[in-house]
Amino acid sequence: AVMYSDKLFLLFTVTLQFCLVVNEGGEAACQEATVIREILNNGFHRDLLIKVEFATISEHIAGCKVMFKEHLPKGLYVDPYQLASLQQHNVTEVLLLDPIDVEAPEYLSLEYTLLVYAKPDPKCGGCFSATVPIHIRYHQPSKQYKEALVNLLSPRLLVRCNTDLLMEMCQRYPEEDAPCSVRDRTSCHWKDVLFKPVPELVVRVPVGLKEHELVVGTVTFLVTLLSSVLVLAAVWKHRQFYI
Repeated sequence: AVMYSDKLFLLFTVTLQFCLVVNEGGEAACQEATVIREILNNGFHRDLLIKVEFATISEHIAGCKVMFKEHLPKGLYVDPYQLASLQQHNVTEVLLLDPIDVEAPEYLSLEYTLLVYAKPDPKCGGCFSATVPIHIRYHQPSKQYKEALVNLLSPRLLVRCNTDLLMEMCQRYPEEDAPCSVRDRTSCHWKDVLFKPVPELVVRVPVGLKEHELVVGTVTFLVTLLSSVLVLAAVWKHRQFYI
């Protein structure tokens, strides 16, 4: 009986140690998720590249879904029609939580939240990535600066899996309800996973100077007037009237 009790105690101890190792390793693994963000291209139409790498738990992440919750500042916007076209071609999946006015200038616009559903990256094991086309809004002329700075804050990383293993490994992270996908708007439980700190992205936007407003306005008016006169003259010269 004593020997049986000793074996049972030893088995319990080993099992407990194994559970602690798995749990502690899982928590560490979740914290070691690495997020990479880049702004690609130049000009007023660019691409936001978002990528996450689960290096130490790549074998457990298969079959999981990954979503980035991006906060879009007033100086940037996404085109809903462009996103719908990309979604039809299975390129990018982005869910807009609010309607977006693509014509509004920066000073009349609002901030928006985007749900970006990342896809597994075939070039990287345990990686998920997404590319979102973003556009820069028109900014008011400045009194002294030739450019404005638009800060893109760090996103939130949400993960959900069909299996409970990864969720148990990351059990101390809070849950959040969010749409399961762009096509499935029903609510799913996502884990709000921590990741290594990532710096904010800064987009530099060229703006006009207020001291040039009179000159630019006058030249624009004269060019528009001259163009209108030329068009009317051409129509009058080759006029054909139909009743």
